[in-house]
Amino acid sequence: MEPVLVVAAAIVDDLDDPFELLAARRAVPASLAGRWEFPGGKVDGDESPVEALHRELREELGVRVLLGDEVVGPDDGAWRLSEQYVMRLWWAEIDSGTPEPLVEHDELRWLPRARWRDVPWLDADVRIVDALVGQVRDPG
Repeated sequence: MEPVLVVAAAIVDDLDDPFELLAARRAVPASLAGRWEFPGGKVDGDESPVEALHRELREELGVRVLLGDEVVGPDDGAWRLSEQYVMRLWWAEIDSGTPEPLVEHDELRWLPRARWRDVPWLDADVRIVDALVGQVRDPG
């Protein structure tokens, strides 16, 4: 069975020189509550991954974003989250709106670069955070 494709965004304050990363704390389901993740969601059958990501970010956070590069994962270009799910992730910057935890999340937090690992990320997201940290340059 093919895994379900989910899409997510590593929302940062500045695509050219990211310092702060937006983390979203899950409220549901109970098994994931209190853990942090990248906002996003499932791709519907009739939409492209990019269309799905824009829709999900409007629904979950109330924002529109500018997408940067895709963060290519080690699993055929994606990030395997589990046997059931595989994720594609893009860098993003808010274009309009103020992010609010509208659906599935109960808190949002901007993490400064040195603290991107400082929340309890979902297990599957930890290696993605590590990859993001490896892609940003250290402040000079």
